[in-house]
Amino acid sequence: MKGWIILSVFLCISFFSKAEEGRERIDRKALVDRHRIITNQLSTKSPAQVGNGEFAFGVDITGLQTFVPFNTMAQWSWHSFPLPQGQKAEDFKPTPWLTHGRPVLYDLPDTNNPELSDWLAANPHRFNLGRIGLTLLKSDGTIATPDDLTGARQEVDLWKGIITSRFILDGDSVIVKTACHPVLDAIGVAIESPLLRKGQIALFLDFPYPDKGQMTDYVGTYALPEAHQSKVTKSTNSFASIDRRMDDTQYKTALSWATPARFVSIDSLHHYELIPENTDRLAFTCLFSQSPVNSLPDAEEVFLESAKGWEAFWQSGAAIDLSESTDPRWNELERRIVLSQYLMRVNEAGSLPPQESGLVNNGWYGRFHFEMIWWHGVHYALWNRWPLWEKSLAVYKEFLPTAFKRAERQGYKGARWPKCTADFDREWPHIIHATLIWQQPHPIYFAELDYRLHPTKETLEKWKDIVFATADFMANYAFYDSTKNAYVLGPPVYIVSENTDPGKTTNPAFELSYWRFGLRTAEEWASRLSLPVDRKWKEVREKLAPLPVEYSVYVTYEGIENMWTNYTFEHPALTGVYGMLPGDGVDKETFIRTLNKVANCWNFNWTWGWDFPMLAMAAARSGMPYQALNYLLHPSLGFQFDEHGLATGGPFPYFPSNGALLTAIAMMAGGWDGATSPTPGFPKDGSWVVRAEGFIPMP
Repeated sequence: MKGWIILSVFLCISFFSKAEEGRERIDRKALVDRHRIITNQLSTKSPAQVGNGEFAFGVDITGLQTFVPFNTMAQWSWHSFPLPQGQKAEDFKPTPWLTHGRPVLYDLPDTNNPELSDWLAANPHRFNLGRIGLTLLKSDGTIATPDDLTGARQEVDLWKGIITSRFILDGDSVIVKTACHPVLDAIGVAIESPLLRKGQIALFLDFPYPDKGQMTDYVGTYALPEAHQSKVTKSTNSFASIDRRMDDTQYKTALSWATPARFVSIDSLHHYELIPENTDRLAFTCLFSQSPVNSLPDAEEVFLESAKGWEAFWQSGAAIDLSESTDPRWNELERRIVLSQYLMRVNEAGSLPPQESGLVNNGWYGRFHFEMIWWHGVHYALWNRWPLWEKSLAVYKEFLPTAFKRAERQGYKGARWPKCTADFDREWPHIIHATLIWQQPHPIYFAELDYRLHPTKETLEKWKDIVFATADFMANYAFYDSTKNAYVLGPPVYIVSENTDPGKTTNPAFELSYWRFGLRTAEEWASRLSLPVDRKWKEVREKLAPLPVEYSVYVTYEGIENMWTNYTFEHPALTGVYGMLPGDGVDKETFIRTLNKVANCWNFNWTWGWDFPMLAMAAARSGMPYQALNYLLHPSLGFQFDEHGLATGGPFPYFPSNGALLTAIAMMAGGWDGATSPTPGFPKDGSWVVRAEGFIPMP
């Protein structure tokens, strides 16, 4: 079996590579440039961004955070409020829940200590590093408002990662260039305007204190100046350093400038200004760091490095050009693809798995969801940009000891992965978090993608402990039901759609198929390493309950009542078993009937985000390319992409929509195991002319 899989991948790559031979390479700059972002109006919801995956800076129409307090966020920007008085995190007590005849401890909110449970839910949380904007004055000395600006035009040069913003105030033009350094958590900015010399423009820095909200557009509060500290530790005629302290969190902000200006502290504890002196140009670099900073690159160097870094990104990995298509929707789909690549590189290519709203705001307190790592990251493997994902996958090795402890505490073998954490493994107490299981096979899938890209002994050894510990838990978690002579999953279990009763849910379709894939793949890893296959893995896989079927179609879980009238909303995960997943335990004819029933019965106005790419992959693998494209361009309000490419779905923005779109496109363009033609997910009638290069086939 293992030899066939590797051979099929090789044949797919060879086939598609030969199909690309003789064709002119895609002009990637032309492809990217035709989707430059151009806006003319102020948005209070959707920022333009620069960033490098570890750090991102959101701007309004002025190129900074002048009128709208968009956020400055980093992978390391975590803060915790003080614990409730007299309590420790270790005081939290999990709740026993009778599970197949024995009490199992779950991290549910502690009704006897709700204050501590609430604290554990909200801490740690991501915070806003600081606001950087322009102080704009009209000629009469009053503060300008957005209505005072005319001729506003902002352009995001995706190829260089540089935002150029232009507007007119009091008849004088203002030009602002903004970029992020590709390595440092720093922005470079250059401002050109006669208003600088006239004293009508200055730069301001302002620092908020974390607030207790989540899913807020503007993170932090400026109303609690006494709750935190900002201290200037160094100030010269070209450099300033500020130490920040918020409870136990400390970090540094450094500002350097290469044009005449003076740095001053305004009548506030946390507000500073850089005031230009006798010049029409103000250029500066601002860096945020956990360590002391003594020197910074100037703004011009940041622009240069940004351009080099972004060109290298666009020239790497895969690309797809749809411009020769006759279907009028090609431009919108291609726009979404290009902008999604930019946004994922800005927000989701760092050292930690990303949160749902990236580095734009603090959805779910800025924490990341383990089940969503799949949708955030798989595209990097299929687009052959593995290094951009690999850093964050280190979380599995780092969390392995605590994952072992979690499983042991519940009486299971192996490692049980969390659902929702921050930068260390402490679960947020919640019934969904405690009983969700579809994230468990993920690391086995990710390991397999790594091996397909890097089929070496080193890759096998790197993932071995994680793969085997994950499979041990999966095999031990499945319960043998002697009345069925089968292993079953749940209860209690929250399924992908999170819309059924976890105490009654048994044998969900998606989880059953994913369990089979995970155990099968773990067996293959043991064989690749010339190790004996664990008998328990094999036994559970072979005796796992079949995917539930009613009236010749699959259903969400075994015994579900009124499936097609009461549960046709939220994630249609039963369609993920043959598309997102390769179909372990799936009968293709039954699946196609199921997919057609979903198309006719599902409430797509109550369906969102990655659901539509998941449906597209199911349609593509089932030989329905037109339907696949219709899903990727579905009019549902839960799957739209604004002028910046930011997507709807959950709290705005919802980056699993962007990641899932890229995954579906990679699959449709690059194929999957067993696909026998190039771009197998697109129609072959000439309506879609697809030029694709560099994609890796999907399992």
